[in-house]
Amino acid sequence: MTDRNSAPALDVRGLNVFYGASHALQGVDLTLPGGVLSVVGRNGMGKTTLCKTIMGLIPARTGSINFDGTPLLGRDPGAIARMGIAYVPQGRRLWPSLTVDEHLKMLASGKGSWTPERIYDVFPRLAERKQNGGGQLSGGEQQMLAIARALLSNPRLLIMDEPTEGLAPVIVDQVTEMLISLAAQGEMDILVIEQNIGVATSVSDTVAIMLNGRINRLIDATRLSTDIDLQQSLLGVGRHAHDDDEEALSPDTIEADGASRKSRFVYMSNPAVPTRWSRPASVAEIMRKSRPVTAEPVPHSPDASLIRPHALPSRGGLVLVAGTMDTKARELTFIRDILRKQGLNVRTVDLSTREGFSAADFPAHEIAASGRRGRGMGTDRGQSVAAMSEAFRNWISRRNDIAGIISAGGSGGTALATPAMRELPVGVPKVMISTVAAGDVGPYVSGSDITMINAVADIQGLNRITRQVLANGANALGGMVRDREREPDNAGFSDKPVLGLTMFGITTPCVTHLTEALDASYECLVFHATGSGGRSMEALAEHGIIGTILDITTTEIADMIAGGVLAADESRLDVLTQRRLPYLGSCGALDTVNFGAPETVPERFSGRVFYQHNPQVTLMRSTAEECREMGLWIGNKLNQMQGPVRFFLPEGGLSALDAPGQPFHDPVANEALFQALEEAVHETSERLLVRVPHHINSAAFAKEVTRQLETIAKPDRQERRLAHATV
Repeated sequence: MTDRNSAPALDVRGLNVFYGASHALQGVDLTLPGGVLSVVGRNGMGKTTLCKTIMGLIPARTGSINFDGTPLLGRDPGAIARMGIAYVPQGRRLWPSLTVDEHLKMLASGKGSWTPERIYDVFPRLAERKQNGGGQLSGGEQQMLAIARALLSNPRLLIMDEPTEGLAPVIVDQVTEMLISLAAQGEMDILVIEQNIGVATSVSDTVAIMLNGRINRLIDATRLSTDIDLQQSLLGVGRHAHDDDEEALSPDTIEADGASRKSRFVYMSNPAVPTRWSRPASVAEIMRKSRPVTAEPVPHSPDASLIRPHALPSRGGLVLVAGTMDTKARELTFIRDILRKQGLNVRTVDLSTREGFSAADFPAHEIAASGRRGRGMGTDRGQSVAAMSEAFRNWISRRNDIAGIISAGGSGGTALATPAMRELPVGVPKVMISTVAAGDVGPYVSGSDITMINAVADIQGLNRITRQVLANGANALGGMVRDREREPDNAGFSDKPVLGLTMFGITTPCVTHLTEALDASYECLVFHATGSGGRSMEALAEHGIIGTILDITTTEIADMIAGGVLAADESRLDVLTQRRLPYLGSCGALDTVNFGAPETVPERFSGRVFYQHNPQVTLMRSTAEECREMGLWIGNKLNQMQGPVRFFLPEGGLSALDAPGQPFHDPVANEALFQALEEAVHETSERLLVRVPHHINSAAFAKEVTRQLETIAKPDRQERRLAHATV
């Protein structure tokens, strides 16, 4: 990655491009902080238009493009190239009459590390063909030359449009290896436009999905590369006629002759013949070049399923007992046996980070294979725990057969298990028996419904304390799972679309007006904006339970920026960058920063304006500087959202404490907030700031919010997915 102080290598904001009346790019937001970023999408989605607009070949109607903090729009292509951006266009665009050597010598500048000699070292095939004309080269050779031509400008940013299009598979592999090599060398940042999912996910840790002229979402490359259903839903690729049958995807394939053939994958640690100068192969490269092997047929009988450890019995889903079997095997087995006696479909999951034999139904190496590092965890314990936690989260997110999960452990075991638990929908029983449950469990529970049970004594062996606590946890989970199985799937659920609202005591009148007006059309879920409320709402939105968000009270952001105790974190609002949901937000209670009793307020805030809500709650008025920072932060998040956005600026006041005669009334600070939002937000037809000349708690303000909601989120268009439908 190239060095830089703070500005991203490439930052595209609110980019709109038209071909006549055709809206080709529709408010594109894309950031390449550094390194490599892949953009994938079907034909006609606007990928090439994005490349050409960055290079100045096509004018933009509105928006901005910054390269290392320097604006690009309005500059001619030559000036953009001289700034250090090189472009490998789709279709290569070579001169047929010039030889390979003439191409390179004509473009060689004599400055920088990329020279014709280095090109020939990197591309030996071009050295063999240096006297051949551009029109005499094969498709793969032409692509190598097109890339070489761009490298000779010694760019800081390389933009490649469909570099593997139309190439034979063996040439695709060569180009992919070259891209991985360039990324590893870190001499330049790279934006790769691709349709080949394998290439895109091999060269980049993160992939941007382009759909209908927009960046639909950013997604982890490992998740995209292993999730065929996700590829199909986002890109229309990944499934073929031969894998429509679920059994075709299983390691055990039942043939017509009644025999079962076991399939496995063979991984080569050195996919290419190594030399003394070879770099270690990356996990992505090893996985990409693995090959399936089918063993000799094994006779199949009706009873064969009885000895398959992962076979699903007919009743209910799986109940997982997860933990580090290398240190907690006795305790986890004790929990498993209690649940089995209740007739549940129990499976153990080993989250150990050390090599060794495991008797778990899902051994550690199988879970680890779902992570970015593959099966190797490394020697550093902290890094290994983080890698296994990520792998378990990826593994569990791809399953739809989990009826409940329980784990037990110390701080490390809790950190391993709870991120995966949070991937499960609200309502799926989750129990964590932990030695840290007596402290701050916010980082572990976040916005989920994990039940934390204090272990009392360290979970180290079975004794009179641990037996009782582990048994209580197991029985609690068993009761939740069995009760959930007895209830009809739709028990207690409305068929109305679900709306999420945020509320604080000083914005209660506004939310009351809204729920009374919307109750007939929506099922309204109200969340208390106390730090965990916003996370809980966004977790339900991520799982598809909430279809529209009315984020009236964003006060958690004020606490995050000013240092209050009910703070959101930097991930607040990120779910809206991943899911195309209607979002209606407001500045509710951004005038307020929350603390505990007066004596708990940090000394650095002495001299500020305070209001004592009660003996245990002290509120502080945010300053104009803090309000401006909030506005810029929120504006940046709004620019990244994928769905329709309306953000309301209540000019009459932000809370019950912010009104004429009230202690937090400060029109100057409020105007600093509003101006920062107007400065930061790139408004489009679907992303608007709405100034409302009323107080946030007035009926008139609620009426305007309701009117705007009706224009962008009609109930008959909402996706009516309920909690039970996501299990």
